Amino acid sequence: MDFRGKKYERGSNWSDPEVVELLQLWADESVQLELESCLRNQHVFNRIAEVLREKGIHRTGDQCREKIKKMKLEYRRIKDNSKAPRGGRTWKFYEVMDRVLTSRPALAYGSLSGSMMAQQVLQGSMVESYHHQFASSALPFGHSQHPELMEIKCFSEPNMANSSRIQNVVPRPGFSALHRLRKKRKGQRVKDPLDDLLLKTLTSQRAMEERFLQMEERRFQRDLDVEERRMQLEQRRFELEREHEFRMFSVFAQMLSILKQSHSGSSSSVAMPRGVDFSQALSEIAGMGGGGGNLQEMRARLLTERRVDMHGFCNPSDFQRSPYLSARGNIANIFRGSTEEGYKAYHADKYDEDKNPNGIINFGTSENKLCFDLMSKRFPPSKCSLFYFCLPLHCLGGTLPRRSAFQLKEQLTQSDMNLMEPPLLQYPDWKGHMFLREEVARFLTYYCKAPAPLKAENVIVLNGCGSLFSALATVLCDPGEAVLIATPFYGGITQSVFLYGNVKLVYAYLDSKITGTSTRPFQLTVEKLEKALQDARAEGVTVRALILLNPQNPLGDIYSLSELRDYLEFAKRHELHVIVDEIYMLSVFDESATFHSVLGMDRLPDPQRTHVMWGISKDFAVSGIRFGTLYTENQDVANAVASLCYFHGVCGPVQHKVAQLLRDRDWISQVYLRANHARLKAAHTYVTDELKTLGVPFLNRNAGFFVWIDFRKYLRTGTFEEEMLLWRRFLDNKVLLSCGKAFECSEPGWFRIIFADKTHRLQLGMQRIRKVLEEREQEILAEEKERPCQSDQDGKADSTDEVIFVSRHQEPTCAGSSNLGDLIGLLQQQMRSSDWLQKNTAEQFAQEKPEIYDVFSKLVGKQ
Repeated sequence: MDFRGKKYERGSNWSDPEVVELLQLWADESVQLELESCLRNQHVFNRIAEVLREKGIHRTGDQCREKIKKMKLEYRRIKDNSKAPRGGRTWKFYEVMDRVLTSRPALAYGSLSGSMMAQQVLQGSMVESYHHQFASSALPFGHSQHPELMEIKCFSEPNMANSSRIQNVVPRPGFSALHRLRKKRKGQRVKDPLDDLLLKTLTSQRAMEERFLQMEERRFQRDLDVEERRMQLEQRRFELEREHEFRMFSVFAQMLSILKQSHSGSSSSVAMPRGVDFSQALSEIAGMGGGGGNLQEMRARLLTERRVDMHGFCNPSDFQRSPYLSARGNIANIFRGSTEEGYKAYHADKYDEDKNPNGIINFGTSENKLCFDLMSKRFPPSKCSLFYFCLPLHCLGGTLPRRSAFQLKEQLTQSDMNLMEPPLLQYPDWKGHMFLREEVARFLTYYCKAPAPLKAENVIVLNGCGSLFSALATVLCDPGEAVLIATPFYGGITQSVFLYGNVKLVYAYLDSKITGTSTRPFQLTVEKLEKALQDARAEGVTVRALILLNPQNPLGDIYSLSELRDYLEFAKRHELHVIVDEIYMLSVFDESATFHSVLGMDRLPDPQRTHVMWGISKDFAVSGIRFGTLYTENQDVANAVASLCYFHGVCGPVQHKVAQLLRDRDWISQVYLRANHARLKAAHTYVTDELKTLGVPFLNRNAGFFVWIDFRKYLRTGTFEEEMLLWRRFLDNKVLLSCGKAFECSEPGWFRIIFADKTHRLQLGMQRIRKVLEEREQEILAEEKERPCQSDQDGKADSTDEVIFVSRHQEPTCAGSSNLGDLIGLLQQQMRSSDWLQKNTAEQFAQEKPEIYDVFSKLVGKQ
């Protein structure tokens, strides 16, 4: 039977004669030497199996190796336990295994002519062995045969107790002399340097493995912490959704109760015809048509009154005049006194982590404070480093130390900012140096994705976009004329267009309610622009231009191409100039949002009346460097604005630095913008998560440095006086915000918060905001408990599409005085404030809970 094709078999039985033959081959000195000197010994046992097959013993190499392994284990067990095996009988092969294993040669390696030699070191005293006559040619091994052969006599079962007798037949010749010689050589052996190298390698490997395990443990712990945080947030969101669901069902239950009372003829505060059933009520709710018409009419009247007041705000007789100032000087003084109260308070008590930890944290000024490290590396840090760079190498001794060489290498990327040539210190072209205007044109062509290269002659440079607004208002409008703009908007525009040119603003009011053609809160539509324009003309006001902010400040909206085209077509129909402020165009920090520049449009409806502004203060986090640029194809407008650049010019060295910055497009795209967008997104996520935890509604946008927040539920009454009181409450608690009044918002209670700040200031600022809101809510709740229940919700929060949470204190506190109109209004608010209805459809409810659905359907049918 051929066993060569079979795999390793564990259950093979060996007879004593077969074991004796196996031991004779395995105990050979050359076999033992080869087994000890090689890493893999399968080939040795395969040759042993071949010799056994020639003797008629059909075994495989795996079976031979397994048998030897079992015999070794049995030998070690007996030797370690110092006792006989089962049954009290001695093992017949113990003495043979003991002599072979105790006399096994140990290997020592030495280097000889670049090769490794195996040297057999025999240990212990001379051992005796038995031999069995065996031909040397029978073993196909590369080593010499052992001079002695072994003989193992196996007795029958009755004589097992006498064990096997092993006797030495032939002694080893010359073994004593050979042993002494090798022992002498061993003592003279020099320590090999490769041993130290191997030891160091193994030690380093072990240290690296331990370090890797430690890092893996820390990473695993970090992942656990992140997962735990995520689970906590999910649990919090689930609880809030459950509360919202319970609130909606409560409103439904009250509505059902009122409807039932109205059908039964009982007295109720609802004046509802008997022909109206519950399905009609639901359709009315879905259409958002329940109660509020009077509120809209009242709001329209208030806005009309405010618009008339706005046109007369420039009358200096309304204010206390200073005898030292002209009428215009008095107005300028009043502007500064009314708009910069919070800003002056901040500079008088500015927060500093070390020097003034109880100071005011500024969340009101739109500045990017996240990228100072990046910009400071791009701009040269000091004149000393420039001087060091300008020194020739031989003046430094011919070589540079390692640290100095690194500084020199860093300055190679910064030295382009420090050029100082005579033209930079002389009067320039008032539109700006041509090298800067050319670089601005290339920059805007690239980042605005212009279909054709923009022209440098159409570029004008001034010291900031505020100066551009002032110059454009002056050259486009006569005193007393107006510019159309949608509210809320950045309030500094009012000051910019009025102080020099006495140009007014006409407001197209946007509100949080989704009405008409609107699809989102505070959406600007052509219909709203048309209405504002017609109202202004009806009052005798001449409107010359339209201002568009894209991305919008403070809302964070980004206009689509179709919206931009609609606005420009509207302006063309009415022959209005369009001033497009794109100062936040590179501050869109989420990949899901796409910015479209007016300069990137294939065709402008009216190129001669379209003027685009941009500056570096926002996108490059350098609001202290006053630089703004205007691009217009109308050379008359360009020349008129350039004449005012005499008052608003940019100095030559700054123009050079800005040109070098805009030229470094690789650094901008690959380093700065990536880091800036990631930091803005992280800060925005932190602030919005905090607002969600507080249950505060807000607009969720992905551009700019700000979040538009709805604090209306923290106002006692829906007035701008209450809004100002809340703003002062924040300021008293050392956090500066911007209130909606500063942006001409039509609804009191909206605030803007700036999130582009360091983490520790964001955390401390949000703690102070939380404290104010919690105190305010407790005060309002206490006041509501003291006075009778009121259902008037005018001026309170009408939540928006982006609102996830709803104020708890807006719920009716006593169901007996609630009427259907109040409940419909509240239900509208609840439906807008979450996507619960989209997640929980009637079909899904019918599948999950058919019994309850059947009961509810029957109830609706009876109504």
